[in-house]
Amino acid sequence: MSNFQEKINFIWDLADLLRGTYKRNEYQKVILPFTVLKRFDSVLEHSKQNVIDTYNNFKDKIENLDPILKKAAVDEEGKELGFYNYSKFDFRSLLSDPEHVEENLIHYIDCFSPNVQDIFENFHIKEHIRRLSKANLLYLLIRKFSESKVDLHPRKVSNHEMGMIFEELIRRFAEQSNEEAGEHFTPRDVVELMTKLMFLENGIHLQEKNLIKKIYDPACGTGGMLTSCKEFIRELNDTIEVVLYGQEINEEIYAICKADMLIKGEDAENIKGPSSTLSDDRLPYDRFDYMISNPPYGRKWEQDKEEVLKEAERGFDGRFGAGLPRINDGQLLFIQHMISKMKKDERSRIAVITNGSPLFTGDAGSGESNIRRWIIENDYLEAIIGLPDQLFYNTGIRTYIWILTNDKPLERKGKIQLIDASHYYRKMRKSLGEKRHEIGKDDIDKILKLYDKFEENDESKIFDNEDFGYTKVVVERPLQLNYQVTEERLKNLYSVNSFSKLAVSKNKDPQIRLKEEEEGRAMQERILNALRGIDDRLYKNWDEFESQVKKALSDFKLSSHFINQIILGLSEHDDTADYVTDSKGNIKPDTNLRDHEKIPLKKDIDEYFRKEVLKYYPDAWMDRKKDRIGYELNFNQYFYKYKPPRPLEEIEAEIKELAAEILELIREDLDET
Repeated sequence: MSNFQEKINFIWDLADLLRGTYKRNEYQKVILPFTVLKRFDSVLEHSKQNVIDTYNNFKDKIENLDPILKKAAVDEEGKELGFYNYSKFDFRSLLSDPEHVEENLIHYIDCFSPNVQDIFENFHIKEHIRRLSKANLLYLLIRKFSESKVDLHPRKVSNHEMGMIFEELIRRFAEQSNEEAGEHFTPRDVVELMTKLMFLENGIHLQEKNLIKKIYDPACGTGGMLTSCKEFIRELNDTIEVVLYGQEINEEIYAICKADMLIKGEDAENIKGPSSTLSDDRLPYDRFDYMISNPPYGRKWEQDKEEVLKEAERGFDGRFGAGLPRINDGQLLFIQHMISKMKKDERSRIAVITNGSPLFTGDAGSGESNIRRWIIENDYLEAIIGLPDQLFYNTGIRTYIWILTNDKPLERKGKIQLIDASHYYRKMRKSLGEKRHEIGKDDIDKILKLYDKFEENDESKIFDNEDFGYTKVVVERPLQLNYQVTEERLKNLYSVNSFSKLAVSKNKDPQIRLKEEEEGRAMQERILNALRGIDDRLYKNWDEFESQVKKALSDFKLSSHFINQIILGLSEHDDTADYVTDSKGNIKPDTNLRDHEKIPLKKDIDEYFRKEVLKYYPDAWMDRKKDRIGYELNFNQYFYKYKPPRPLEEIEAEIKELAAEILELIREDLDET
């Protein structure tokens, strides 16, 4: 660990060179690409001369040298690297010509294979080379990298360790500049748990020899989740060919991921970006065996809105047929996207981590609820695991792992398992940002055991799919009003839209507008005076009072709607009044008394209504035309445990003890002064 920390500290300390020339939030724009460049430089060292010789031999004979140079670039075991650099320069030789270091370094960048040049283009490294040169920092930075005892070659720093180094650097830089560190990677303990949960049920299907398995992460960050999955499968069965795919929106993070994949010998062309998966799916025709992701929490998808809406219009021929969540959170869009990438006639599994919002946000009929309904009614959701808080670098909130599949084992069909793993963690000796807890190996084993046993206990609950569904029914109660003409109620008319608009003019000419508004106010006063002619007794029947109002206002040419608004303005709710009916004699509902009942799908709606509503409101009725089916997973309610308040005596004793301590501290302070 100390060796790992030494490498981190060396790279981190290089940022000190940039003070003054760069702002803090810009440090990573230099340090990360130069770290990647040094890593490439170290890897290419073994066959450097062979590549240069091959280039010189064939540059005037063959137009496309890419395949030939790729064969010439090999590692110490003779395995092709998949990338090359045919420049005579490397980090050390660049130092031999300080006067031309900028020109030579740009030439060095230009001599990389196209797949590596794409990486550095996304780092915008040439802009920073020129900026560093102008500030007389370029030579110094290269010398620091070259003269350091820290060797970034894969034989000294494994791919796994290098991934951890990048993640720690990104976390530190993000923390310094108050950015979202957790957007780009997930802590290793969480990744390990997600990986094992995804493969636990399917381990029996990974025993055959020479299988090909495709793994995908639509928000892949630096690629840590993809790498974890491959390592798990290869440990289980090293004959399986594992092909990794991903897409990343952030330019720098995409560049790091692609560089890491190249150096690992993966097909880096399968890493797409930098672009948003939601609006620009770069793998539209691919389907995958396994998918794992940590999509951004609470991130607006406004920038993707136009394309997402177009795709949603295609229904289930597109990726978002189930519905669209509210614009400020795209997590359920990512989940829909991943389900759309499941294989049609083969088993696919998904592990995705979200915050609590996708579990319960959105009422029946909303986009969120409709998406949950589609997921559950199609029996995709296998389990949800509630994790401890303070696991992530940039947030302390609770998070949840969703396990989804298109082929549940027989005993899980039509079922959803909820696991409360919120207390399976250990406190870290030193916090990293908001991360103060970590899931230890023993904790992971306990969580996996709960999942694998598929049994009911205090930490594991098993439900039927429909247990999470409900019908939202509109409950109406009759409109009952009394009516009276009093000065107090007449004042209410000024808040009635039809009446108040009489004194409003939209004419652009100020003089005409003033005249029209004066005429409107005069009209209002005439109407009020006419209404004052009605006796001030309390009416309890609409028709009876309506006839009085129409008679009083007979000299005014007023619409039926206007008359109705006047009557409502002079009314108040009264349980003893007659029901208000429409022209067909149907009782009108009182919108102020309108209520909703969420009735579980497993319960008979009419029976529920008789027991839970009519018992208290005998004249209520349901408007079944407005029924909406909803689904929500209110995770905490299933594991809620009542904790009685502490005895008052205990609280009082604690207060007295604290008060005594405070008094003692005050005395000590006075004695010192």
